[in-house]
Amino acid sequence: MKLHYRELGEGKSLVILHGLFGYSDNWQTHAKKLAEYFRVILVDLRNHGHSDWADETSYELMAQDVYELCRELQLNNFILLGHSMGGKVAMHFAQNHEDLLEKLVVVDIGMKEYPMHHEHILAGIHSVDLANNSTRSQAESQMSAHIDSEGVKQFLLKNLYWKEKGKLAWRMNVEVLENEMPNILAAVPKIQVSIPTLFIRGALSNYILDEDISDLEDVFIDGVVVTIENAGHWVHAEAPAEFLDTLLSFCLR
Repeated sequence: MKLHYRELGEGKSLVILHGLFGYSDNWQTHAKKLAEYFRVILVDLRNHGHSDWADETSYELMAQDVYELCRELQLNNFILLGHSMGGKVAMHFAQNHEDLLEKLVVVDIGMKEYPMHHEHILAGIHSVDLANNSTRSQAESQMSAHIDSEGVKQFLLKNLYWKEKGKLAWRMNVEVLENEMPNILAAVPKIQVSIPTLFIRGALSNYILDEDISDLEDVFIDGVVVTIENAGHWVHAEAPAEFLDTLLSFCLR
């Protein structure tokens, strides 16, 4: 599948993969700063953003999509970064195409299978009356009945766009993502990777627990886990300065 992407900067390539219900725009602010050092490539994964939709979503398929994009752009010896779902895509990619990577960065996601925990988000998405809303504020009000976090609501609302005059639509393929949730929550295979790997976790997040670290180190044998204080799952948004310092110190060494 052909993926939509955007580029900033020049030099060594740094490819960034967003998380579930996100798209490349979520990383635009960081990309502008990272573009001072790298050729930054922001990717929309299948069923997200401006990329094509498909009836199936799995880590194998998403990693293959990324591989096809890398061949199209003739990328080699590059750095791959993924957050949350994008982090699992990045791990799958590294396990299958380690020879293409110089380094790997995984942001706040482990290898394990996760229990379903997106019910309130899906309820908020489904509560939006796309046919009758004339403003984005109406959509936000409807989502508020299910989602308390302002940050999560604004994150999701970025996906709303005007399909035509007076008609809103989602950029993400909500139906397929909901149906394919078991694949999105699935574990990463235990295939060893030897390239330098950085795991960044938020101290307030429960995605990478202390007891998960040994499994990560067994598979990513040149891996290190760094914890950023006062940050949850959206580490890069909640502690941007600390996140960038940690990322650059790893990528530039």
